[in-house]
Amino acid sequence: MSAFESYSRYYNLLYQDKDYAGEAAYVNSLIDKHLPGAASILDLGCGTGTHNFLLAEMGYEVTGVDMSQEMLAVANSRLAGISSAQLPLISFHEGDIRTVLLKRTFDVVISLFHVISYQTSNDDLTAAFATARSHLKPGGIFIFDCWYGPAVLTDRPAVRVKRLENTEIALTRMVEPVMHPDMNLVELNYHIMARDKKNGAVEEVQETHRMRYLFRPEIELLVQKSGMSIIESSEWMTGLEPGFGTWGVCFVVKG
Repeated sequence: MSAFESYSRYYNLLYQDKDYAGEAAYVNSLIDKHLPGAASILDLGCGTGTHNFLLAEMGYEVTGVDMSQEMLAVANSRLAGISSAQLPLISFHEGDIRTVLLKRTFDVVISLFHVISYQTSNDDLTAAFATARSHLKPGGIFIFDCWYGPAVLTDRPAVRVKRLENTEIALTRMVEPVMHPDMNLVELNYHIMARDKKNGAVEEVQETHRMRYLFRPEIELLVQKSGMSIIESSEWMTGLEPGFGTWGVCFVVKG
């Protein structure tokens, strides 16, 4: 079962302040830097598809894959709101990034918003990197971000509460982390209370998301095992050198 089965109902509201446009522009800049002229992108763990729509607006053909039927239902519902010119550029497929096989290759594979950190075992990670490699054209690039171990251990996860609302829903989300240092894992225990503003009905959602924080040496091993090589690693969105305060690090890998 997907960790996002219930969470997906409130996903877009929870991340309404996320800079998707800036992130898509950042990915585009990495593509321009390392593979100018690239035309096709595979997004592993596409969620509700926001990055995909933005990248399609830039002219890329974008194929999204996600294992959550609920997330994909939201993504597919958004196809009705795009132009007829962009419609052929976007498609979504249900699949697990450890096992999916689309029987085609792409110039670029991306996996954003820490999807790689959701691969919590060595076997999971190995399989996800193999998937990326098998879907890359020769000389293509794989762009992903992940939780960075040195920062997670320096600035450890803490209980967080987030409150937000739109015209329909008032929502409170509490996150209680539990660390498992012997496995490089953090369990994020989500407790969501959502109130329908129209009828006052309240829904309660509780889910646990397990995240793995990663270190560059193990990523190097994973990349080498999959037959690829790291060509850039930097702080997500800034391009700065990763350090003890860098929770999110972006890697660009060449196939």
